[in-house]
Amino acid sequence: MSMSRRRMIAGAGVTTLALVGGAGLWRVTRRPVTALKPWLLAAETPADIRLDAFRHAILAPNPHNRQPWLIRMEGNDGAILTCDLAKRLPDTDPFDRQITIGFGTFIELARIAAAERGVRIDVEPFPDGEPQPRLDARPVARLRFVEDAAVVKDPLYQAILKRRTNRALYDLDRPLDESLAAKIADGSYSVDAKLIAAVKAVTVAAMTIEISTPRTFGESVELMRIGADEVDANPDGLVLTGPKMEALKLLGVLDRTSLADPSSTAYKTGLEMQRQICGSIPALLWISTPTNSRRDQLEAGRRYVRANLRATAHGVAMHPMSQSLQEYSEMAEKYAAIHRLLGVGQGERLQMLARIGYAPDVDPSPRWPLENHIQK
Repeated sequence: MSMSRRRMIAGAGVTTLALVGGAGLWRVTRRPVTALKPWLLAAETPADIRLDAFRHAILAPNPHNRQPWLIRMEGNDGAILTCDLAKRLPDTDPFDRQITIGFGTFIELARIAAAERGVRIDVEPFPDGEPQPRLDARPVARLRFVEDAAVVKDPLYQAILKRRTNRALYDLDRPLDESLAAKIADGSYSVDAKLIAAVKAVTVAAMTIEISTPRTFGESVELMRIGADEVDANPDGLVLTGPKMEALKLLGVLDRTSLADPSSTAYKTGLEMQRQICGSIPALLWISTPTNSRRDQLEAGRRYVRANLRATAHGVAMHPMSQSLQEYSEMAEKYAAIHRLLGVGQGERLQMLARIGYAPDVDPSPRWPLENHIQK
C-alpha cells in the first residue's frame, strides 16, 4: 500500500512568507476545505445503515489515496463492491495487490461502523471468482447487512475519525515501549535496533529505486495535488500542501515538471527527504499471509487498518513503507531481501510493512464524498 509520497518535497528550499503579501499571503496559508469534509461526518445519521457504514469506510487508508471503491446497492440490505479500474496503479502495483488490500481496509471500517448500530456485515469475497493476474469488472465483494442483537460494538470505532497515515519524521529520541508495540501490531513487530537498522537499509534503497525509476515515479507525479486549490478540485492522490508548498507553487518553482526532473532542486530535495522519512523508524510492524490469494490480500487490509486504529487509540503514529514489497522488476532484489530479513517463508507473502512511533500531528488525507463512489 504505497502511501508515502504526499509530502514529497517538504523542506524544499528556504522560502519565507515574507516573499508574498496581501492576497498571496492568504493563498499560502489556506488549507483544503471541501476535500476534508468527509472527515466531518454530518450531524444527521443516514437512516440507511449502508450509507452510514460506507461514509466511515471511505476514510480507510488505501494506496496512493486512489479511493478505488465503487458501490452498487442491492435490494434493501445488500451492496456490491467493485474496483474503479481507472484507479489502479499499473507501474508500482502491477498485480493490483495493494489496491485489493485497500478494499480490505474499506470493508473493515464499514463492518466496525455497522456494528455500532447493531448490524453485522456478512462478506462474500469475490463471489464470481478471484480475478488474476489483475482485478477486472467482477465484484471484489458482496456485502449483506443483517440486524443482529448479538453484535458487539467495536471499541476501535472511536478511532476512525482520528486515524491518520503520518508521513512526518518520527521522534527517534522517544522509543516505543515494546509492550505497546505488541498491542498495536497484534502480530509481527520489532523494536530491536539491529533489525530496524537492517530494514532501514532496504527501505531507503527501495524508495530510492522507486523515485529514480522514471515510470514508477512518474505514476506518483501524475497523482500529485499541489496546493489547496488542486486538492479541493481533485481530493485524491498524493498531497503537497502547507505554507511552504503554496509559496513555492506561487513563485513558480514547484510543479509536476520540476518534481519529475532529476536535475531539479525539487526532485533532489524530495528524494533526500523521502530517504530521511524511510530511515525514521522507532519500531516496526508487518503483516504476512500464508499465500498471496485475493482473500489473503483482503485479510491483510483488515488487519492493517485495525493496527492503524489501535495505534491511533494509543496516540502513536503509523506509516506504511510499501516500496520494497512491490512486484516490478527493478525492485526484485529488495523484495527478496525484505522477505528474508523478516523471516517470511517460501510461499508466504509479506503484505504490509509499517513504521510506528511518535510524530507531530498531521491533517487527514483528502477524500471524495460518498456519493462519488455510489453507482446508480
